[in-house]
Amino acid sequence: MGASGWSYVTEYDGDVEAAVEALHARVFQEEYGDGSSYESLDELYEDEEFMGTEGTHTILDLDRVVATDTPPSPSRSSDHGTLRPLARDRVVHHFGTAEPTVEQFEKLIAAGWAARHEEYERSLPGECRMRWTGYHVVLHSGGAPTHLGIFGFSGD
Repeated sequence: MGASGWSYVTEYDGDVEAAVEALHARVFQEEYGDGSSYESLDELYEDEEFMGTEGTHTILDLDRVVATDTPPSPSRSSDHGTLRPLARDRVVHHFGTAEPTVEQFEKLIAAGWAARHEEYERSLPGECRMRWTGYHVVLHSGGAPTHLGIFGFSGD
């Protein structure tokens, strides 16, 4: 099937894990809400063959939030399935500020997905170099953190 890049903006109240949990529930409902494949997110995760080989090609493929902003490595199996913060210096590099907005995030994500190979490598989504991982960026409105921008890759 190939790899799929994905991105989301979700509300944020200071708790990354809670925001991702709410996003997981929303995406599960959108993708599997009719109950024809899986009755619950737990049931989806119990299907180790599907999740380990094909996956959902969504945020649902990432089951752990980690605090480190160290880029993931294929040589560390514990990095598989993780979502981590984009390092502050990389946030400033892409956005020109440590407090980007939802609009800035959406613009940079769209430009990155549309970019050619060389340009993509330097784009915001290009930061995610390992499949089955992703990054989050705290987004601001009026100087306050209000949303998370989340992006990543899954699938082979």
